[in-house]
Amino acid sequence: MAMLKIDNINVYYGAIHALKGISVEVNQGEIVTLIGANGAGKSTTLRTISGLLKPKTGQISFEGQNIAGIPAQNIVKMGISQVPEGRRVFAHMSVLENLELGAYLRSDTKEIKADMDNVFARFPRLGERRSQLSGTLSGGEQQMLAMGRALMSRPRILLLDEPSMGLAPLLVKEIFSIIKDINQTGTTILLVEQNAHMALSIAHKAYVLETGRIILSGDAKELAASEEIRKAYLGG
Repeated sequence: MAMLKIDNINVYYGAIHALKGISVEVNQGEIVTLIGANGAGKSTTLRTISGLLKPKTGQISFEGQNIAGIPAQNIVKMGISQVPEGRRVFAHMSVLENLELGAYLRSDTKEIKADMDNVFARFPRLGERRSQLSGTLSGGEQQMLAMGRALMSRPRILLLDEPSMGLAPLLVKEIFSIIKDINQTGTTILLVEQNAHMALSIAHKAYVLETGRIILSGDAKELAASEEIRKAYLGG
């Protein structure tokens, strides 16, 4: 049984039909990526899983339980956490306060402290800047903070929305290396990413979205080698 299963969902923004009957499966331990151009429906898919949007039809199940329409905070409690597009850190709060907010729904104080230490070990720059206002961090540091904040909720599955957006190439490599490490230490990942080359290089499975529909899916390495994908998304 898939850990996360999206079955034939249709999502609308008013009269605009944003997702047109898409189905996606994510198994435990996988990195699954959704790739496609701007406006393809990638972020809408994540927002629907997170409970920020409600599908008009179709089902989303997490470990066998239908979660479509469940409030977002309850979905976080169940073990699904999202790193939003554009980081969305709380700019007037410190790095430490942002991380504490990530653990807001938890009450296991000792384990929260251990998880905070783990975040600082994984992202040493955040440890060095723990009392700094997050709005003064660089783009790369804010991305690390957004990821660290999501990890503080102890997710079983992490939804990442455009983690490389606006970052220099060296930082993109570092962020993708961290994503791989997070996965290897036990967190399942659903990754939305415009940098198709990087996404396919670390993913196990991939889905290609085009104007709200899935037009291709399969093994990430096989899709990366496909001439159709190379021409459309990998620059030839």
